[in-house]
Amino acid sequence: MQIFTGLGNPGSKYAANRHNIGFMAMDRIASDHGFTPWRKAFQGMAAEGRLGGDKVLLLKPGTFMNLSGQSVGEAMRFYKLEPGDVTVFHDELDLAPSKCRVKTGGGHAGHNGLRSIHQHIGEAYQRVRLGIGHPGRKELVAAYVLHDFAKADQDWLDDLLRGMSDGADALAKGDTGGFQNAVALRVNPPRSGTGTAGGKSSGAEKSKAATPKIATPDATPPTASQAGPRDETPPTEEDTRSPLQKLADRFR
Repeated sequence: MQIFTGLGNPGSKYAANRHNIGFMAMDRIASDHGFTPWRKAFQGMAAEGRLGGDKVLLLKPGTFMNLSGQSVGEAMRFYKLEPGDVTVFHDELDLAPSKCRVKTGGGHAGHNGLRSIHQHIGEAYQRVRLGIGHPGRKELVAAYVLHDFAKADQDWLDDLLRGMSDGADALAKGDTGGFQNAVALRVNPPRSGTGTAGGKSSGAEKSKAATPKIATPDATPPTASQAGPRDETPPTEEDTRSPLQKLADRFR
């Protein structure tokens, strides 16, 4: 038996807030994996189902963020579980939007929901940190997390939620690497090789391949070995006789 808890604030007013990404994760997992309808329980809303062969309770505390630990602690005690059986999904300012990291233990880093859970069950639980980015200045944080995701965020947000749902079985089995790989495949899917889709050649490559090679005259004079056989007849020697000698030789 395990508890997956998503953090957020109850009510339609907060439903699309950045602070409610944990609730969004629970809703997506429940929908994709055939969990029971949501019911009131443990000072919040709960749904039951199976992931990775294990029974899992999905929990959305209804106590508002600052008192989340009351709901989580009550559910953990009811099922006689340990902190290590609890996984908390929450927004993370220190991660870029769409990033996802899993860790166990550690501080709450000023997150009020985690601070409350620390107070009720200690810190030895698992967290799924969901990056929402940082507004840049500390005084802007409260307004930032309580503001709805921008339209420009919708694509990566949907990919992140789908990736978490894809990897939920692996997470329940304790395979955090498999879970994070499933998220990465949705958020950053592998790209095909260079060139056009399907491995087809580009237009430039086709043009280059289709152009025939045209022979051009070689303007370089042929070498001696290329010019063919030479005339081996010896040259005629110059006649140096005088006219008188030539006449005398004719009558010899």
